Amino acid sequence: MNNDSKPLLSIHNLKTYFEMDEGTAQAVDGVSFDVCPGQVVGVVGESGCGKSVTIKSVLRIVQKPGRIVDGEILWRHQMANGQEEIIDLAAMDAGSKAMRAIRGSEIALIPQEPMAAFSPVHSVGSQIIEAIRLHMDVGKKEARRIAIERLHEVGMPSPEQRMDSYSWELSGGLRQRAMIAMALSCNPTLLIADEPTTAIDVTTQAQVLNLLRRLQQEHNMSIIFITHDLGVIAQIADYVVVMYLGRIVETGPVDDIFHNPQHPYTKALLESIPTIHSASKEFLPTIEGSIPHPFNRPAGCPFYPRCSAFMPGICDMRTPILKPVNQKQSVSCFLYHDASEHSSTVASEL
Repeated sequence: MNNDSKPLLSIHNLKTYFEMDEGTAQAVDGVSFDVCPGQVVGVVGESGCGKSVTIKSVLRIVQKPGRIVDGEILWRHQMANGQEEIIDLAAMDAGSKAMRAIRGSEIALIPQEPMAAFSPVHSVGSQIIEAIRLHMDVGKKEARRIAIERLHEVGMPSPEQRMDSYSWELSGGLRQRAMIAMALSCNPTLLIADEPTTAIDVTTQAQVLNLLRRLQQEHNMSIIFITHDLGVIAQIADYVVVMYLGRIVETGPVDDIFHNPQHPYTKALLESIPTIHSASKEFLPTIEGSIPHPFNRPAGCPFYPRCSAFMPGICDMRTPILKPVNQKQSVSCFLYHDASEHSSTVASEL
């Protein structure tokens, strides 16, 4: 990881809500974390916990009726003269020329499903060339050369021929490599990978993870890696952010999260991972219940209805905040913090 201690991306108290006739869904509710140069930050949690909406908020591609209602997304922007400036992406117009210049160039996205992300009626190569020419002042010939170079870099066999292939002609692994090539085509500083290994088999998954790690080291990129699989996080991440129902419940270096988890939710996620010591023909531990409906959020700690360490009169009455528990980890839980320091949820709603 780069020794530069200044964050490349700093998210402060981000809130992204979806206001609908049925009610307001607080998809992201006060998320804060930093991404430093050369760092791989893994964001993990069950489906529906706000991971993808968080990164879509960073890229300013949240679809209506979703909108950012509060918070800052501070980005270290490299200007043409070599100087740096801090830009608040949350305050920018999502469709502005300045935001479009950052999106896809300085901050690139590997979407969850490349089959849906690629157009089925245009060749893979033509779409990569279009992305290159959108952000770089080059001609078609030079853009094609860069596209072939990127396909070769990600391990695409016969990249010159694959340029003319359509996405539906490629296997899942090759489609994912082509999507990674497109994301890298303009040399981004930050790469956001939204569950890039979900739809592929475990062998190809390992190849993609190794590829991303190699490319990250070669280009000294920062990566935000979104997944629900803690096993994947263990292989690629340096720092982990655990989310539940739109909030962060624990953060820390990957080794500390795996060997010394603090929050009951993090512990439950880790216990559900099969290991070589797991007994055969026995059910793995599971987290009882499911994530609450976004229109029916519980008062107090959002995890208390499913928590084995639930404390009546505390967890269901007050909302914990993320606070340090040691030099490396921060946790949002009353097991480690005095409940009197936290505001009463019930009182604030009256």
